Amino acid sequence: MNQLEQLKQHTIVVADTGDFEAMKAYKPRDATTNPSLILQASQKPEYKSLVDQAVAEHKSSPLSGAAKIESIMDRILILFGVEILKIVPGRVSTEVDARLSFDIQGNVDKARHLIAAYEKQGIPRERVLIKIASTWEGIKAAEILQKESINCNLTLLFSLAQAVACAEGGIKLISPFVGRILDWFKKSTGQDYAGAEDPGVQSVTQIYNYYKHFGHSTEVMGASFRNKGEITELCGCDLLTISPALLGELQSAEEPITPKLNAAHARSLQIERVPCDEKSFRWLLNEDAMATEKTAEGIRNFAKDIVKLEKLIESCL
Repeated sequence: MNQLEQLKQHTIVVADTGDFEAMKAYKPRDATTNPSLILQASQKPEYKSLVDQAVAEHKSSPLSGAAKIESIMDRILILFGVEILKIVPGRVSTEVDARLSFDIQGNVDKARHLIAAYEKQGIPRERVLIKIASTWEGIKAAEILQKESINCNLTLLFSLAQAVACAEGGIKLISPFVGRILDWFKKSTGQDYAGAEDPGVQSVTQIYNYYKHFGHSTEVMGASFRNKGEITELCGCDLLTISPALLGELQSAEEPITPKLNAAHARSLQIERVPCDEKSFRWLLNEDAMATEKTAEGIRNFAKDIVKLEKLIESCL
């Protein structure tokens, strides 16, 4: 078996892309999108029809200005999500506007709107994960949504403090970012890292072990990989969301891989509980320069791509 087939024996593989053809080629169970991926896909000729459809549907809309563009953008997200769910048997992750990252009610309202739009298309909410940034406000919004059976994927997650708050809040799934953690440490120290020494791999391993040790049901989905080695080091993680390029590398490699993460082993470890009230969360995040900087940077960059997508829509009106 190639490495992708081996990995699928121990971990649920998720496609980190808005490219339908890549999903068909690698047969993941789930797929995740974000504003950057949707922007990239929207600019490709083969997906322009979805943008055109969303714009055409709003021709006679009473909405105008920013409200109209927001409505069209939401429709584009739904159209992409519906097409993705025709390909993958599991779930799609659809992200709320990153500019709502510090707005509890804004996140809740947008998530409810997106789920209602999916359900109007005949997609049950069980097949959708609403992606929200792992700020304190984002986690609190997700807690509210989970009680309404709106499952959430807490993204831009870089620290154990964020992960613990998500688990205590009963969040369905988290996406700790492996590669962006590596980026920060490489830039900060001038060193390179590989295998088990990769700080991104170490972060996800720590979170996975904590969850399994304390019996948390929140799913751990490693994300944002920079190389194949990071993926094979996290074999055994609940889920891994992987770009088409790295899925291709895994499919082309045949070296044996073995699970590195194991729930039974995690339960045998000595691990201290981490406090997760608001004061503790904010302090622990503040004390972690990498997590603070990468969370803020991720929110800014996703917000920039939302603005670019808005301008693309505006040019079509």
